[in-house]
Amino acid sequence: MSEKKYFRQQAPFRVPTTDGKLIEEHIGLASTQTATYSVAHMVAPPHWSEPHQTPEFDEITIVVRGRKRFEVDGDVIELTAGESLLIKAGARIRYSNPFEDECEYWSICVPAFSPATVNREEENPAN
Repeated sequence: MSEKKYFRQQAPFRVPTTDGKLIEEHIGLASTQTATYSVAHMVAPPHWSEPHQTPEFDEITIVVRGRKRFEVDGDVIELTAGESLLIKAGARIRYSNPFEDECEYWSICVPAFSPATVNREEENPAN
């Protein structure tokens, strides 16, 4: 019998967070040991943000609901529902939702997201 040419994800890996953000990886290193790409569903709460990072992977974000702010190499971009953005590997990025409503979106990373290759900067509380 041949191997199936599809995979149905019924229990995405819920990434533990401490900032109120929901991250459900459907395909990727944590959920399916897929290294070539990752697909995650996310919900960022109001007034959420991450530190700057310089990922070693391309990332596509598709906003489903709400708004999301991106700081990419000094440019500020805000996406609303129905819009998408491709950020190439090596860009310095800061993701945030400084708005009053939560933001729901999908993220596709190529190759797959990895904590080892996201290169998050340490936050400096003095700044």
